[in-house]
Amino acid sequence: MNNPKPAAVLFDLDGTLLDTAPDFFRLLQQMLTERQLPELDKARVRQQVSNGAAAMIQSAFNLNSNAPEIEPLRLLLLERYQQVPAQESRLFDGMDALLQWLEQRQIPWGIVTNKPQRFCLPILQQLQLNSRCSTLICPDQLQHQKPHPEGLFKACAELNCTPQQSIYVGDHRRDIEAGISAGMITVAALYGYLSADDQPHDWGAQKQVKSPQQLLNWLQTLV
Repeated sequence: MNNPKPAAVLFDLDGTLLDTAPDFFRLLQQMLTERQLPELDKARVRQQVSNGAAAMIQSAFNLNSNAPEIEPLRLLLLERYQQVPAQESRLFDGMDALLQWLEQRQIPWGIVTNKPQRFCLPILQQLQLNSRCSTLICPDQLQHQKPHPEGLFKACAELNCTPQQSIYVGDHRRDIEAGISAGMITVAALYGYLSADDQPHDWGAQKQVKSPQQLLNWLQTLV
């Protein structure tokens, strides 16, 4: 693939830049224990992290999608998550080296996520990423969430680059759809929170990577 040097690299947050699942596991297990329910199936819940709090509650508590218990449990989960959102969350292995490589070459990187700002900001601050991240686009700032490309257009405007010059990395079909709609180079993060039903080969991404290291290796071929 002959692509020019990227003007910017943008990431989805959960399951792409950061492994945030451990904090959700911690809080969900706490809620299950309080109700004397069986232990959490971490692998099953991990597949639902990118689908949001309701999906995680449904999976952890083994509920039907229309169960009335989901909403109060969802609100409780988010309330507790907001209090301590990054006790165990970390950059994926190899991601810090990738970010440092981008920074050394003065290629700005940023985040476009469907996660609300009230969760994102404290996480980035705690992980000391807030000063390194060149742009953070959350749904609070937009009229449309992914798969709509509005957030990616806004990020590129803030970075003063065109979408065609930029790369978007995500672990969900909606990420790749948003990137394609924006005219960006898209990368599917196969190391992320994919479910058993996901077919990333059908998403249309121009590149698929199994690790941040593999993503770095590919970026190095472009520069």
